[in-house]
Amino acid sequence: MTLFEDVELGQPLPSLSRVVTREDVRAYADAGGDHNPLHLDDDAARAVGFPGLIAHGMFTMGHLAACVTAWVGDPAGIVRVSAQFRAPVFMGDEIVATGRVTGLDPATRTATAELWVTLERGGVVEYPIRKGEAMVRFAG
Repeated sequence: MTLFEDVELGQPLPSLSRVVTREDVRAYADAGGDHNPLHLDDDAARAVGFPGLIAHGMFTMGHLAACVTAWVGDPAGIVRVSAQFRAPVFMGDEIVATGRVTGLDPATRTATAELWVTLERGGVVEYPIRKGEAMVRFAG
C-alpha cells in the first residue's frame, strides 16, 4: 500500500501488464452484458476492417483502473478515472498501463496522475488509452 507521504510529483506509477485473451474478452462481455459482435465474432470484426476480435474499450479501461488500484492500495481510494480511447486492442496484444503523478494536495491527501495504456505492434508503440487522469485519496 502506498502512503501519501511517499508520493512525489513526477513519480511514475508501477506499470501493470496483461496479454489480452479471448477468454478475458468473453468474460468481460458476459459480466458487462456487452455482446457486440466486434468483441465476440472474428468474421464480424473482419467485415469492418479489423484483423479479428477487438477488446472492449472499457476492458482496457478496467486494466488501467487496476493499475491505479494497485498503486493506491485500496479501490475505495479512487475518486475518479477518465481516459480517451485511441486505438483498438486485439487478441494477443500485451497492454501496459502506467502513469505519473501530476498533482498533490496534502490538505485532502489526494493525488492526481496522468495515465496511459501502451502496446507494441511490429516495433511501433501505440496508445489504446491516452490522456487519462485519475484522482486518488490516500487513507490516513
